Amino acid sequence: MKEIYTLSDLQSWNRVAQKAAPPIRLGVLGDPIAHSFSPRMQNAALRASKIKMAYGAFQIAQDDLQDALESLRKQDFVGVNLTIPHKIPALELMDDVDENARSVGAVNTIKIENGKLRGFNTDGKGFARAIREEFAVDLRDLRVLVLGAGGAARAIALQCAKENCERLVIANRDLEKARELTEGLRHFFAGPKVLGPVARLQAIAWEETAFRFQIGNLDLVVNATSLGLHRSDAAPIPARLLAPHLMIYDTIYASGPTAFVSAAIEAGARTGNGLSMLLHQGALAFEIWFGRAAPLDAMRKALL
Repeated sequence: MKEIYTLSDLQSWNRVAQKAAPPIRLGVLGDPIAHSFSPRMQNAALRASKIKMAYGAFQIAQDDLQDALESLRKQDFVGVNLTIPHKIPALELMDDVDENARSVGAVNTIKIENGKLRGFNTDGKGFARAIREEFAVDLRDLRVLVLGAGGAARAIALQCAKENCERLVIANRDLEKARELTEGLRHFFAGPKVLGPVARLQAIAWEETAFRFQIGNLDLVVNATSLGLHRSDAAPIPARLLAPHLMIYDTIYASGPTAFVSAAIEAGARTGNGLSMLLHQGALAFEIWFGRAAPLDAMRKALL
């Protein structure tokens, strides 16, 4: 079994995979993909569940996603996960999309049945479970700032809205995308909660003055951008703005803490990284593929 497969491998899959034992019938598609811990976690789940198949990693460029999915459709795959940059474009390539993925506007889990691609999104529920595990609080009690407006950010923002969080702020470099995301969630915030001078739902510019104004009216800051995938990436918010009262959750996970998590620790804030979200969204994906509870302990142990 190779560490990473490509589109050309998928297009000649019968030849490429014939030596793999157990057979690879699940995987994750992304670009980049070498950093992904999903194979480690899902292969542990398959072994613990005595399911005789394996899960592989597939390096697929954004322009090649449709070709990759068409190849998967013809193979004996059970399903795949999608990561950056495929979650949003995949939506239009599905034969069937569940209500949650449609609401988010992004797909992170595909189940393949009788040649049909069925799209799901487990990011939101996975995130909620991760926050509960990391910080022992529920989203409904929190004032949340989500950094980003891509696939993961959309799922996280929708989950916060569904769980009636105290306050939700979206920041994105493209302010118009942040505004579009908040407008789509406005009906969730029409209730009676009143927070004085600050809006319960707000899109803000990606700039230090805007962040500085918000910090005192937030509990949880979530990095849902790709900043942190590379060791050279700076923290999305300047370290000087971070404060001890905050909880910082970085959806990026790496072998060591990201610049954002390191800065938060120095500021005295509580932190969590994307491994807990990966665990819980992956467990939900396993349940979609196999219709049974995921072996959470085995998956957690593999990640840690």
